[in-house]
Amino acid sequence: MSMSTTLKPNVGSAMTTVETFWGYRRENGRVGVRNHVVILPVDDISNAAAEAVANNIKGALALPHAYGRLQFGEDLDLFFRTIIGIGANPNVAACVVIGIEPGWTKKVVDGIAKTGKPVAGFSIEQNGDIATIAAASRQAKDYVHWASEQAREECSISELWISTKCGESDTTSGCGANPTVGNMYDKLIPKGVYGVFGETSELTGAEHLCQARAATAEVGEKFLATFQAYQDEVIEPHKTSDLSDSQPTKGNIEGGLSTIEEKAFGNLEKIGRKVSYIDVLGPAEAPMKGPGMYFMDSSSAAAECVTLMAAGGFAVHTFPTGQGNIVGHPIVPVIKLSANPRTVRTMSEHIDLDVSGVLRRELTMDQAGDALIDMVARTANGRVTSAEALGHREFIITKLYRSA
Repeated sequence: MSMSTTLKPNVGSAMTTVETFWGYRRENGRVGVRNHVVILPVDDISNAAAEAVANNIKGALALPHAYGRLQFGEDLDLFFRTIIGIGANPNVAACVVIGIEPGWTKKVVDGIAKTGKPVAGFSIEQNGDIATIAAASRQAKDYVHWASEQAREECSISELWISTKCGESDTTSGCGANPTVGNMYDKLIPKGVYGVFGETSELTGAEHLCQARAATAEVGEKFLATFQAYQDEVIEPHKTSDLSDSQPTKGNIEGGLSTIEEKAFGNLEKIGRKVSYIDVLGPAEAPMKGPGMYFMDSSSAAAECVTLMAAGGFAVHTFPTGQGNIVGHPIVPVIKLSANPRTVRTMSEHIDLDVSGVLRRELTMDQAGDALIDMVARTANGRVTSAEALGHREFIITKLYRSA
């Protein structure tokens, strides 16, 4: 029996009346939809200690990663912005930071502490693993007790920050699942939510249309400059004959997308018909211009992009997929929707929302958008997503260049 939510033709528009959700109010006023106690390693050689603490204290979550040593310049700035942003995300109730050196450990602790949430740091140098793990475990246990008594409260839908990225796209993505996300944004952005889209390389060929969707000419120019810098600094110096080694992916081609331009037009469907983005963010940068839609300069790789958006402060992620991308994230629930009936049939355990009825003309786009709004609200209220249930916790940090 299918585990996905299958929509019937008579799904009505009443679901657009969703005005509230139940979330965790944080010290800085932000609202989270999850209540994690995170054990955050500053660097790769602190992963073992972080994982040991999480193993000791049930209810704590370690986030091992591959970086944090000998990075410099813009790459180091992005690393700190990502790590601090993850700890500061409202889905994190409290955070234990573990690093090899006290200086960088304190930098991360101080950054997270600006939110007002409980955070403590432990450094391994001059202490060793065993003593550090013991001390950090005691602190993590206290945080788990504290977090377990935090209660959800009813919040306006306007306090929800919703990110989006598509993956393993095919022809059904641009015709069904991606426009469903766009329909959701068309309805929720006017209510005051924050939204973000990205995937800079996957706008190749449609960059002029994306520029035109900016709220002002200045923001459009900022986007085009960002897009061109990605082309000049990343794509052109390293590509072979073109982007065909990775864009479109082999899965995209299997699903009927023959060029990156086709993929780009489908990508833009995720921002709907009415929404204009109000600013362009750097990778892992938090929005600062108030409610509305934002573009984030980001990798198109799923786990990297979701991580960057989580570091920017977004609490729920909508992920339309054609061929069946299975990515999840440790701190942000990732909602999978698909309009591909084969994917819904063969990979049902990964799909939260089946919108294949759009392509069979059994479902209008308005009904599909309403159903996604309903699924977002249910997820924000505590429904476990398919990716969460299956244990998908892909946490990948974007690196700009080789370390020293």
